[in-house]
Amino acid sequence: MTTGTATRWDPSLYATHASFVPALGAAVLDLLAPRDGERVLDLGCGDGVLTQKLINAGSDVVGVDADPAMVAAAQAKGIDARLGDARALDFDGEFDAVFTNAALHWVGQPDVVTAGVKRALKPGGRYVGEFGGHANIAAIRTALIAVLARHGFPAAGAETSYYPTADAFRAVLERGGFVVESCAIIPRPTQLPESGMVGWLETFRGGFIDAAGVPDGQKDHIITETVALLAPALQAADGQWIADYVRIRFSAHLPE
Repeated sequence: MTTGTATRWDPSLYATHASFVPALGAAVLDLLAPRDGERVLDLGCGDGVLTQKLINAGSDVVGVDADPAMVAAAQAKGIDARLGDARALDFDGEFDAVFTNAALHWVGQPDVVTAGVKRALKPGGRYVGEFGGHANIAAIRTALIAVLARHGFPAAGAETSYYPTADAFRAVLERGGFVVESCAIIPRPTQLPESGMVGWLETFRGGFIDAAGVPDGQKDHIITETVALLAPALQAADGQWIADYVRIRFSAHLPE
């Protein structure tokens, strides 16, 4: 899921190797507690799996994502999904709530995003979400940086990847005019599907390997080296891969 970067996604790869992302969004959905008849903006809706759950709860939902393939996948489910950038939202006071899951860490510019969310909400509107927090996939990112550097490629993602502490993001929300009910770091070691780290790197390589300018002929080799480097830290004795996910989960609202 993306809300405003050059990363390009393959919805079929995402569904196969990263289905745990929307599946683990139940806790933040519960925090939102969507209400029957309210209008909700799903910021970074991806292929619409979580968006559909908002609709099933009775909400009138608009999904926004920056990736054309993901928007098309959401639209194929009958969802009102629109191509858009989280840093340039053009809504004005029309939503009761803004929901976001696994998206804001791809965007950066948190003050700009927060200002757009504020404009999109009605007075008293809720802003609830979850995204990568401080130390999210730290081992994976460190291994990728090391392997890319070994082959003469830059450490991609440093310009846009945003993994703040809870205190730092709470300050962003408060600066943006929100009253913050909760904002916490949630360590969440995540068991990967059978495809393991290879599948993860194939799915998310757009933000790291592709963005570093690695030619197609070298990508498999970069992935193989990265997997070997990560195995002692993230692969269990039985072969299962556990990704070092760390999330920020937050709930805030505008004054009435």
